[in-house]
Parts: sequence; structure tokens; C-alpha cells
Amino acid sequence: MVSLKLDKVGARYGRLPVFDDISTGWLKGGELTALIGPNAAGKSTLFKRIAGLLSGPGTVVVEEVREGRRPVCYMPQDTGANAVLTVYESVLLAAKQGGGWRVADDELKEIDHLLEALRIGDLAFRDLGALSGGQRQLVAIAQALVRKPDVLLMDEPTSALDLFRQIEVLDFMHRTAAEQGMAVVIALHDLNHALRYCAQTMVVANGRLVASGPTREVITPALLSETYRVAARIEPCSQGRPQVIVDGAL
Repeated sequence: MVSLKLDKVGARYGRLPVFDDISTGWLKGGELTALIGPNAAGKSTLFKRIAGLLSGPGTVVVEEVREGRRPVCYMPQDTGANAVLTVYESVLLAAKQGGGWRVADDELKEIDHLLEALRIGDLAFRDLGALSGGQRQLVAIAQALVRKPDVLLMDEPTSALDLFRQIEVLDFMHRTAAEQGMAVVIALHDLNHALRYCAQTMVVANGRLVASGPTREVITPALLSETYRVAARIEPCSQGRPQVIVDGAL
């Protein structure tokens, strides 16, 4: 099964360093990993560095990449939708990137299944420019998944979705990662989503990796105080899962 590991990874814009010396243990396929931290902590930059869109020191290691799958796919926060294309055309174009243009029936069926799974099948022949921000975000998820990556980096994929759709999409991604053996790293601001869905959590702040490990060990009142400057408690909800209760800003 695929695994992702960072070894002393750094990145900079010009002479300005964003972060240095970020190292992790193995992030395993079949699981979701949360990437959390304050605004402007460097989460998007770290994704770009992992995806090879930025150069820098250190090594990004992806082991046991499977034949017929892309090693790494990055879904940015700003999807930059092309208003000329329909939803179906945009997903088909994503599927054919880097390959031939002949389309097999199985590929069309796969796109149909993916759009239905994300409950956007009724949008298939709508122009991207006519969609809401949340709808475009769901299309971007379909575009990422149809590429069949071994490692999927998702930069705040639920930020434009209502609460019901956030839970629906994260449920879907949790199942999909397990079924396909993908290593999925998701940048999140909602720490309760991280506690609910993510086996591992990485925390970046002030240009460094503050913590990395099992989510329930990483997200603690001390971390919330030091990194987010809030007074908070971790308490079990009715299903026994931990949840963050914020008392106030510090």
C-alpha cells in the first residue's frame, strides 16, 4: 500500500522562507491525514511543495506507487473553473490529462458513477461558470478523483459547502481512501472534522511543524492554547468520539 513521508522538507518564495525542516513519519494509504494550522501558516505552500509545484530542500518520498495510477494529485483551494466547459467535459478532460484522447466506455461509466456518488449528476451538462462555489468545489473533487492518484492533497475541499454536505463529502472521502488505498491529506479548519475523520494530523505554525501523529494525541487543549490562542476542552460526544469545545479566545 502506498505511503507518503516528508524528510526535512522546506520551501521559500524568492528569498523569503515559508518553512524549513518539516519531517513526518509514514502517512499510510487507506487513511485521511489532516493538515491544520492558523491562517497563513504555509499549508497551501506545503501542498505545492509535496506536489512538486515548488522546489526546495528536503525529500518527498512516495513508496509503493501502483501501476496505472498517478503518484500525487493536488486539489487547490481556488479551483479556477473554466466557464467554457460543462461539468462533464471538465471531469473527462481531467481523466485524460497526460494520456491519449480516445475515450473508452468504461471511462464514461466511471465518470457517471463518480458524479452520482458526489450527488452532482444533475449538473453534468451545466456550464462551470453557472455553478455556485460549493458546486464547483464538488466538481473539483470529481476532477481530482478521476485522475486515480495514489496520494491526494486536498486544500480546504469543504470550505464552500454547507454543514450537511461537508459531512457527506468527508464520509465519502473516508470510504474512498479505504477502498482505493489512497493516502489523502486534507487541509481543514474545523478541528472536529479532523477528530472525526482523520487518523493522523500534522500541525504547521510559524514556519515549522508543531506536531505530527495520531489525531487524538495531537489535538489537545495545550495545542489549541499555544497554536490557536483559544481556551478549549476535548470532551466526548454522544457517540464517544472526542470533540473540541471552545470556551473563548485568549
